[in-house]
Amino acid sequence: MSGLTPFCCPDAGAGRRLGTDLHAPLGQNRKPTGKKPGILRLGRIAASGCLILIGGFSIYTAFRDDDLKEAKPSLQQQTTAPPSETQQPAPSSSVAAGMPRSDPQSGANVEQMVAGDGSVVTKYSPKARDGNGPVLVDAMQFGQDSRMAAIPNDALLEDTPNGRLPVVGPDGRRPMDQYARPWSGARGTRIAIVVSGLGLSQTGTQRAIQQLPEEITFAFAASGNSLQRWMQDARRGGHEILLQVPFEPFDYPANDPGPDTLLTSKPVAQNIESLHRVMGEITNYTGIMNYQGARFLSNPDAIEPVMRDISKRGLLFLDDGTSAQSKTSVIARGTGLPYAFADVQLDRQLDVNAILQKLDELERVAKRNGQAIGVASAFDESIDAISKWTEEAAMRGIEIVGVAALTNDPRKP
Repeated sequence: MSGLTPFCCPDAGAGRRLGTDLHAPLGQNRKPTGKKPGILRLGRIAASGCLILIGGFSIYTAFRDDDLKEAKPSLQQQTTAPPSETQQPAPSSSVAAGMPRSDPQSGANVEQMVAGDGSVVTKYSPKARDGNGPVLVDAMQFGQDSRMAAIPNDALLEDTPNGRLPVVGPDGRRPMDQYARPWSGARGTRIAIVVSGLGLSQTGTQRAIQQLPEEITFAFAASGNSLQRWMQDARRGGHEILLQVPFEPFDYPANDPGPDTLLTSKPVAQNIESLHRVMGEITNYTGIMNYQGARFLSNPDAIEPVMRDISKRGLLFLDDGTSAQSKTSVIARGTGLPYAFADVQLDRQLDVNAILQKLDELERVAKRNGQAIGVASAFDESIDAISKWTEEAAMRGIEIVGVAALTNDPRKP
């Protein structure tokens, strides 16, 4: 009868053969091991310990991951959360609101946060200004969006029997500011070139609009044709425009500037009426330029009420500089009218080379005074010379600006 072997086996050899005798009954003839466990038992203990360690580490990792996930705010939380006390500066090439900035921190607080998916969210917010640093100009305060340039601002117009006339808006904005061509604001050498007489010749007007760069200011003669259409084309092309009002020359009526010419012999009310009829021809202009008018501009009694009306309507006045007897600069200062005076007549000699020489003279005046204004007519030779000269002007450190940027404006500091 089989049974368990006693703890003390008399056969020591049988104990030694236990590990190699495959036919020995399980549990029989086993040598007692009271002092240390067998290899198999040690293996089971080690395996159990490993399983316990692996399970514990898995549980710890699971709870640790949950803690990490809870510590990371979501993207929505980060974009709506208040700014952190510790902010990271953005790189200098950052782009805020679609506008590249050389230094985003010059006019904004910049904050970078890491979203839950690992992406970086940059937040820009206005920074209080201390009066130092660059000045950010409201684009609608000075200059107009090119996409809307051909459409007048209704707030700057009044309906009259003579058409829609320019006025200062309820917020104090002037047509001069609204329709001026924006410029860099740098105080380098600045030149304004005005091409006048547009509208008198259809082919000349079309050629000027198509060939001259957008920095050139256009002046439309009130007696021209299709002025509203030409104005819209010029404005869409980025040009600042003026309206030329006919004034009495010394040899009038032998030299007649056209209908509604302002005359020294007319009462003030009639001249203002003529001025308003001319003003109603087009819109979107920054100011008035004389069309001839040496006699009228030299008469303070005649010109003073006219310049007051122009000033009241938020416009500028440009004297083309053809009359040495003009009193416009003196009268303008007394009426608070923004005004400018042309420095050089560019095309008194209709030759491309001669006009280029006059443009070089204009550049010398600008470098001496910081700015200069040149005036030409819409002749083919003038257009060709101006187109050629302006291509190289920027390489010589010259900025071509609209004439509104060079006026003597009482509002300017």
